[in-house]
Amino acid sequence: MRRALSDEDCVRHATAIRLLTMNVLILGATGMVGQGVLRECLLDGGVSRVLTLGRTPTGQANQKLREIVHADLLHLAPIEDQLVGLDACFYCLGASAAGLNEQEYTRINYEMTLAVAETLVRLDPDMVFVYVSGTGTDSTERGRSMWARVKGRTENALLRLPFRAAYMLRPGLIIPMHGVKSKTRLYRAFYTVLGPLLPALKALFPRSVITTEQLGRVMLRLARSGYSKNVLEMADLAIL
Repeated sequence: MRRALSDEDCVRHATAIRLLTMNVLILGATGMVGQGVLRECLLDGGVSRVLTLGRTPTGQANQKLREIVHADLLHLAPIEDQLVGLDACFYCLGASAAGLNEQEYTRINYEMTLAVAETLVRLDPDMVFVYVSGTGTDSTERGRSMWARVKGRTENALLRLPFRAAYMLRPGLIIPMHGVKSKTRLYRAFYTVLGPLLPALKALFPRSVITTEQLGRVMLRLARSGYSKNVLEMADLAIL
């Protein structure tokens, strides 16, 4: 006689099904990191639906892809009904500190991030939230570097939200691949000048450099399998 499934068995079975057919949300899909993450999600056979949310369209067409263009990411009430049934959120949105004061930088990198995350966790707390921060982020929130304090404050606030799991990624030098380009003029100039040297840097310092392709794959793996730490430095990203 077949054994009846326990409640725990049912939960495990339902989770396994979700992981095999993930629906993911990407914010910042037009930025350098987001472009790489979007590419990996569209190529991954285990991702059945990709939803992007941003102020501009990605310009891509794919049967998996659906886009929400919404000007005010601080106020998501008009589109909340479209943000359900998601298994993971890959938050790749942010702004460089160049030219911004602390109030402006905080509005974009803290207030906007928390507005999105608090909406998502209310709609579906059984979601995995993956946030791209950066090497040097200050978890104490008291350091001298403005951007590092704000990023640390953002990470800490996200980790307090009751998501199924939340991961803070702190990549160092990121190499764009497969036609991915930064929207920031300064970064584009940097990659243009140092472009020929980037493969050598990757070979010499594999634990300090990561590609957009690898970062996208790391995020998918975290959504599926998790990790022993919630804050991942470059050494952790290299392991994954």
